Amino acid sequence: MSPRLAATESQFDWGLILLVGALLSFGLIMLTSASMSVAEGSTGQPFFYLIQQLLAVGIGILLALFVLQVPTEIWGRLAAPFLIFALILLVAVLLPGVGREVNGSTRWLSIAGINLQVSEPARLLVLMYISSYAVRHRDDLRTGLVEFLRPMLLVFIVCGLLLAEPDFGATVVMLLISMAVLFVAGTPLRYFLLLCGVVASFLMIVAVSAPYRLARLTGFTDPWSDPFGSGFQLTQSLIAIGSGEWFGVGLGNSVQKLFYLPEAHTDFVFAVIAEEFGVVGTALLIGLFVALVWRALCISMDAAERNRYFQAYLAFGIAVWQGAQVLINLGVNMGILPTKGLTLPLISYGRSSLIITLIALALLVRIDMENRLLRVSTSKVKANKGRRK
Repeated sequence: MSPRLAATESQFDWGLILLVGALLSFGLIMLTSASMSVAEGSTGQPFFYLIQQLLAVGIGILLALFVLQVPTEIWGRLAAPFLIFALILLVAVLLPGVGREVNGSTRWLSIAGINLQVSEPARLLVLMYISSYAVRHRDDLRTGLVEFLRPMLLVFIVCGLLLAEPDFGATVVMLLISMAVLFVAGTPLRYFLLLCGVVASFLMIVAVSAPYRLARLTGFTDPWSDPFGSGFQLTQSLIAIGSGEWFGVGLGNSVQKLFYLPEAHTDFVFAVIAEEFGVVGTALLIGLFVALVWRALCISMDAAERNRYFQAYLAFGIAVWQGAQVLINLGVNMGILPTKGLTLPLISYGRSSLIITLIALALLVRIDMENRLLRVSTSKVKANKGRRK
């Protein structure tokens, strides 16, 4: 059961909150640097994207404060309705006249004038369901193949809807999160490896089945063979990264963001960071992300030690989610992976991604707060028993 005691300042993980605040603040600075030229050219307002991102920050913080007030056990109870709601969102975006198409992909719903990328809330809602399922079938997962395949079948349905948008990057992250949570919940290694092989084969078939995906796969292996065509975005990213050298050209002095590098403020903001701050700056940024993922893993292990398995799986899933998205984004920017269209958490421009990320991190803070409350209450019980003796 989750503690229902009122939270005090000492019960918050201020280290985690400051870490998130540092990443978010740096992200706003880099968004301003990377987007001013593009924003002025397209809207006439150099701070257009910054203002939009600040609105998302405000919404995200308000929702995060709400999440901090709700015991995590309630989210576990609502896991099944959350899954249904996620499926409704993913189906609705594909309906003609409902979903909004941008750059050939139908990934957005327009709600009260705000464009919501449905894969973002769906990812968190499905993670809650998988975490809840893993708790309810924890013993069965260790022995039965059917118990492992049943939730994965639902995940495959979700992934099929994501691919229909199409959103290959979100599909990959969804599969990684779901399989990782079920694996730590006790799925035997042989079943896990078997499904890994099936998933890898499935993703490969999907990747080569569409001409644009095949072009991305072949383009990233040798972008210089077509530097003004399929390899243009990657070559410009590599030029930006190489130009930064050790210490960068200085904040605001990036050349590649000046209409050379497409999507400099979204998917390829890391290239601008590398150009302006160099190897040293990017190493510090990566260090912050490593600290964030490590803290999430520590919170997960702490919850598991207290037999709070839903919270443990949820925190672990958030750690995998953030870590995977960072690795994929960096890999895309450096030409190690084909273009996926995934943002750099808390850094890239993307209102839906930012809001959902802040909610997910608020869940981490809430889980840790409950762990601390349990630790205090357990210590008090032990102390009282000691006095009685």
